[in-house]
Amino acid sequence: MTSLRLRHARMKIETAVLMSRGGDAYSSEVADISATGVLVQRPQGWKGEPGELWVLDMLVGDDLNIHVEATVARATAHHVGFAYARIPDEKQAALWNLLGGYADTLEPLDDE
Repeated sequence: MTSLRLRHARMKIETAVLMSRGGDAYSSEVADISATGVLVQRPQGWKGEPGELWVLDMLVGDDLNIHVEATVARATAHHVGFAYARIPDEKQAALWNLLGGYADTLEPLDDE
């Protein structure tokens, strides 16, 4: 018997993100976002490693900047997956409003 593994639903979104850590900074595009993390296109020259803490500034439209701290969960040749480590109180409502129904939805985990 196999058990179905679930994860928070991913919402596809195309928006800019600035990733910074110490003296390193990269700009890229968000591929998808969930209540627990974000997947970004791997920028050229990326040097981040799993477990590292980064600051992410996601620019949504003209008015919304979602600023979070996140750790690198995984990195592939094309993407970097981040897990939120800290979402400032003043940014939480904006993130949950952006996610809408995705914030509380689970989906089957497919092995990527």
